[in-house]
Parts: sequence; structure tokens; C-alpha cells
Amino acid sequence: MTIKEVENGIVEDFSAFTDWMDKYEYLIELGKSLPIVSESGKTEQNLIKGCQSRVWLECEFRDGRLWFKADSDAIITKGIISLLISVFDGRTPAEIIDADVSFIDEIGLKENLSPTRANGLVSMLNQIKAYALAYEMKNK
Repeated sequence: MTIKEVENGIVEDFSAFTDWMDKYEYLIELGKSLPIVSESGKTEQNLIKGCQSRVWLECEFRDGRLWFKADSDAIITKGIISLLISVFDGRTPAEIIDADVSFIDEIGLKENLSPTRANGLVSMLNQIKAYALAYEMKNK
């Protein structure tokens, strides 16, 4: 599946819920399936700056693609990073860099988060894109 197809699936999944409390519950469920960072990976280097909650993101470059693991000490935040990983895991750096992530606006995620969580979402996206950019530049 392309990134756009995955994003369209997320929009479709979220459209099944009319109430944001149900959407939050869905995010929490997504967080439970997150590929978790090991305790040894919970380092300052893997900690995403700009998040109110603590969010660790590990990235591995393998076979020309980026693979992510993450964890958070907050359940909603864990769901948000899980959602992002479902879109970007196993993608090439170029695919990640070129992704427009309009699905976030389409599902109303940013506008239904507290300002601090919305800032954290932007920080998570920025970190994923920064990994992609670093690996793209390294492999040119």
C-alpha cells in the first residue's frame, strides 16, 4: 500500500466514529499495538523534544527503508505515535519526506487535541521527517 492509501484508510476508520471520545478510545487501542522501544532504547537521544509527555522514537535503516519503534508514558500520545508509525513504518526516506500528511487535518486530530498535545504531534512528525532526511542525505 502507498502512504496515501494508508492515510485514506485512517480517514475511513476515523469517520466511523461521530464522537471524539470514541476517537480517543480508538487512539488508545492503536497505542496498544505499537512496536515498543526496549528499556535500553529509552535514552535521551531517542526522546522527542517538544512533547509534554515523554515519547521515545527509535529508527532503524534497513534495506533502504526506515523502521520505527516508539513508546510514551501517556496513553493518548502512545496512540498518536502509533498512528504515525502505521503510516511511515517500512517506507523509504523519500516517501516519508514527500508525504503531505493531510490525513491529520482530515480526521480533525490536531484541532481536537490540547495545544500541548498538538505541539507534540508536530514534534513527532518533525522527528520522523528528520530521520528520513538524515538517511536520505547519508545515502546520496
